[in-house]
Amino acid sequence: MTALAKSSPISSSSRQPISFAFLAQVILIANSFIMLYPVVVMVLSAFKTTGEIFEHPFALPDFTQVHNFAKVLGETAMPTYFVNSIIVTGISILLILVLGTMAGYAVARYESRTNTFILLFFLAGLMLPLKLAVIPLFILLRDLNLLDSRWSLIATYTAIGLPSAVFIMAGFLRSLPAELEDAARIDGASEPRIMWSVMLPLARPPMAIAAIQNAVPIWNDFFFPLVFIQTDAYKTLPQGLTTFMGEYTTDWGMLFAGLTIAAAPITLLYIALSRQFIQGMTAGAVK
Repeated sequence: MTALAKSSPISSSSRQPISFAFLAQVILIANSFIMLYPVVVMVLSAFKTTGEIFEHPFALPDFTQVHNFAKVLGETAMPTYFVNSIIVTGISILLILVLGTMAGYAVARYESRTNTFILLFFLAGLMLPLKLAVIPLFILLRDLNLLDSRWSLIATYTAIGLPSAVFIMAGFLRSLPAELEDAARIDGASEPRIMWSVMLPLARPPMAIAAIQNAVPIWNDFFFPLVFIQTDAYKTLPQGLTTFMGEYTTDWGMLFAGLTIAAAPITLLYIALSRQFIQGMTAGAVK
């Protein structure tokens, strides 16, 4: 009896982590359903008419009925908006990664008294919301003859994304051992060769983080295209989707079809880079 009494607290305490783990799994599963529910409703509604959406909102649609997608792609300027979003997002991310990686590498791998001030200069960009300076920015882009063009958005998004990219890349590159550079220098490699062939292959996880972190808000941004773009031929997806909403009536089936098409590329990009994203997030957690 004494042995059983002594063992009972141990057995009860050993069951506590299991209960907490089970509770955490329940919370994560419930959160997954909450996050996925709007996406599922959006995709299902894309295959329904406006009447079916309001009469049977939770019913499964006939997935062979793709007339909404046909109307969106054939009767609207959706393909133009799609191409504009791809061009603006792709060039912005490319510039952010190239410039951010170069600046982060210089700050992290070269000893200088000004490195701290340079990093703080970039970090100041994270503290200043650029939307508050939209009027001076509008005047600047107007004087540079960049208004109502894709380059107005590309320049703005690159400036917004650089601080976070430099911060992420500098933090990761600083953790790499100096012996890698020393070995490459002994073999006669130049500084650009060291960065391109030695450091960049190891920096893929943080580059994936910087790409995803900036691609999602750039792809979904509505504010700056609304301010800088007036010509329909240069509008991006978020701005272009507003044309599907009329003043008195709205074709909700077409709108959900357009939203589904707009959400697909960024979702596929996240899935493709998810492994690199997780590796970057967990880098340095374990030795």
